[in-house]
Amino acid sequence: MATSLPALPNSRTEPDGSAVIRVLSYNIRSLRDDTDALARVIKACAPDLVLLQEAPRFFRWRKKITRLAAAGDLVLLSGGGTAAGPALLCSLRATVERTEDVLLPLTPGRHRRGIAAAVVRIGGARIGVLSSHLSLDADERHEQAGLLLDHLAALGVKHAVAGGDLNERPGGRTFRRLGEGLRDCWTAAPWGGEYTFPATAPDRRIDAVFVTEGIEVLGCGVPSGLAGVAEDDLRAATDHLPVLTALRVPATA
Repeated sequence: MATSLPALPNSRTEPDGSAVIRVLSYNIRSLRDDTDALARVIKACAPDLVLLQEAPRFFRWRKKITRLAAAGDLVLLSGGGTAAGPALLCSLRATVERTEDVLLPLTPGRHRRGIAAAVVRIGGARIGVLSSHLSLDADERHEQAGLLLDHLAALGVKHAVAGGDLNERPGGRTFRRLGEGLRDCWTAAPWGGEYTFPATAPDRRIDAVFVTEGIEVLGCGVPSGLAGVAEDDLRAATDHLPVLTALRVPATA
């Protein structure tokens, strides 16, 4: 039975304009599981930004994602079918500057992969955001990590957050490649649970959130035990567990 977690900071804007935000990364398996449980988990985490993987991308995909977003008091920001699965949701606290959906090179016989990205302003902070779902193939996955880093740099922002389903454990070369240019939030400030897959009996961490230098990580982990997040809902919502991160992002000069 899960125990109560120490408090994770609530979203707020500091007097100096810096933004304390909550970011949730979640593989939702194309909404093939209990969508009511999924919506309850997302809403209880009270995120400002949600990085989705395996969002619906075929028939009426936009309507399905929009309905999920509304259930969590959020709106669809970018991605979904146009990014081959990754998507971004945001609260009304975010002011959207621009969005970008990118399809990564397709290897014949494998799944199409993509990136959902955006630049938003929250409080006085300007933030780049990116969601991705990397390949099951080790070489392709490593190459995609480089493309992710390139695209994040091309957003042209000082502060950014990137996350998703890496399909790899810490210590793997793709995980290391991302860690060379970004900070792994779980390593920086572990909070909650570590393992993210499979949801029914998690034994590995293959989902992660990373940030650029200058962002303060206030806590990061699976929100098992967070008030309002039921263990039954976590198991029923999808086959991954979510990663919830609290960050303090400096105001943009």
